[in-house]
Amino acid sequence: MQAAKSVDFVVVGSGIAGLNTALTLAPFGKVLIITKNKPHISSTALAQGGIAAVIKKDDSLTSHKNDTLAAGYQHNKKTAVNVLVKGGKNAVEKLEQLGVLFDREENGDYVSSFEAAHSYPRILHATDFTGREIENALLKTINKQPAIEMWEDTMAVDLIVKDNQCFGLQVLKNNSIINLYSRAVILATGGIGQLYQWTTNPVVSTGDGIAIAYSVGAKLTDLEFIQFHPTALKENESPLLLLSEALRGEGALLINSNHERFMKKIHPMAELAPRDVVARAIFSQQKNGEVFLDISHKKRTFLQKRFPNLLRELQKRGYDLTSQPIPVTPAVHFLCGGITTDTYGRTSLKNLFAYGEVAATGVHGANRLASNSLLEGMAFSKRIKYCIDELPKNPRVINVNKKTLVPSPYHLVPEKIKTRIRSIMWHYVGIVRNVKGLKTAEKELKELQSELGKQNGINASILETHNMLTVGLLVIKAAQKRKKSLGTHYII
Repeated sequence: MQAAKSVDFVVVGSGIAGLNTALTLAPFGKVLIITKNKPHISSTALAQGGIAAVIKKDDSLTSHKNDTLAAGYQHNKKTAVNVLVKGGKNAVEKLEQLGVLFDREENGDYVSSFEAAHSYPRILHATDFTGREIENALLKTINKQPAIEMWEDTMAVDLIVKDNQCFGLQVLKNNSIINLYSRAVILATGGIGQLYQWTTNPVVSTGDGIAIAYSVGAKLTDLEFIQFHPTALKENESPLLLLSEALRGEGALLINSNHERFMKKIHPMAELAPRDVVARAIFSQQKNGEVFLDISHKKRTFLQKRFPNLLRELQKRGYDLTSQPIPVTPAVHFLCGGITTDTYGRTSLKNLFAYGEVAATGVHGANRLASNSLLEGMAFSKRIKYCIDELPKNPRVINVNKKTLVPSPYHLVPEKIKTRIRSIMWHYVGIVRNVKGLKTAEKELKELQSELGKQNGINASILETHNMLTVGLLVIKAAQKRKKSLGTHYII
């Protein structure tokens, strides 16, 4: 017999979407949060720029909506965009109640900034590591909630599904499989950046939520739209340090190896053009040499106040943001598609919900507008409270197939396969794609799938590698189906 536990709600993921979902559900029953690593190892904790929200009187919901639609190449779902922009003020107010201190002027007004493709400076920030402040505030609140329990170092294995209805989740914890039965399962597992050689995403972002949802028949949408952040620090190992879009919002310039500013020739918004445009421009420039981000023309005192954490992180690596151009490169940053949901987070399977980057609400379209992701994590996850009455009153136990575990020495083969996956995806399914390259990638990933299939049983490494291969092939399939370029999907 495998161990089993019943709980009202299981939330998978400990970023902004998962934690806010757990807080929303706490009044309605016992909540168990599953996190694959430690709770602060999340994309939320790495988010620097801020949260986009209509707060100031001379801004408008219509302006934020239009900016989101324009950045998304009108591929967005307008109903989802409406939910997003209308949720801005409430999200900021709730985060402040939880203890997030957004930067303010001496007169008490919010300090707000421009970021790419915004027509108004509506990005609110808590210095330059806003996500970390949000993550800490949410975790602190979670720890005070008697209705919420968290299991660290616990991996989702399979959803427990029968007749298109979700009854719970199998997890791997302390080298044993545990069957969790619940009234609802909520996936908030983040993105897929670790499928690529160069990414800003944490080590946990291997597409697990998408893979396990797909394996039980959940619908997926828009997996071809993967956003590359234009300005990650050029280093030798992922995850790369993100050089926040807020830098360009405060006047940082992009220059090539000839010290020429090139974005002015490419887009009327220059450095603040949509991310996909800037990423492709840098990618093109890199064929002839390095590309740099330069904000050394700004006063040192301003930079020390506005970007204290980023200055420290760069200094650790031998760079001085205040006096020199910094070498940058595009890196995988955000998945615009994922598990298909409505604006309440419902998936195509009953009692299975998804929020945050793993969910495809349609809000981002073909390219995400800067700083809409933290807002999305707050604005949509709170809407699960409207779905409580449609859930079962109690968890139901059903039979589940038993899994065979294998010990850690078997990790060697999966880890080698992961390295190959990242190289294949970067070279063939990256910033610029072509038909031949996608076919090559598909062939090579299927060969790796066969190789992994020779491993008997499962462990965390095998599971993660399986998920990466599953999602990699799904991304390729989606890219092959979209014959024309759109937003982040650029095919020649």
